[in-house]
Amino acid sequence: MEAKKINAQTESDYSSIVQSSSFQTLLSEKKKFIIPFTIFFFCFYFALPILTSYSTILNTKFIGNITWAWVFAFLQFVMTWGLCMLYSKKAARFDELSSQVIQERGNS
Repeated sequence: MEAKKINAQTESDYSSIVQSSSFQTLLSEKKKFIIPFTIFFFCFYFALPILTSYSTILNTKFIGNITWAWVFAFLQFVMTWGLCMLYSKKAARFDELSSQVIQERGNS
């Protein structure tokens, strides 16, 4: 009997949290950041194997014997580190919004 009461209360708490404006703001801000950066990441990541498999555009020389394929491959490491640093900075804002959701839950 007690477990049913706790489950009903948990479901009620979850529903109120999901419907709160602070939670909706958190989800909205995360989507605005994550979706475009995920699309960019996949496009940039899959461009190298696609371009090297189906074209010769990256076979041209960049400097000396280094071709654009090697430059593009190196830039994938740079891009990954860059996106990680951007997300780390943006995560601080997500943490603030999460704390706000938790604080509102505690006040209600």
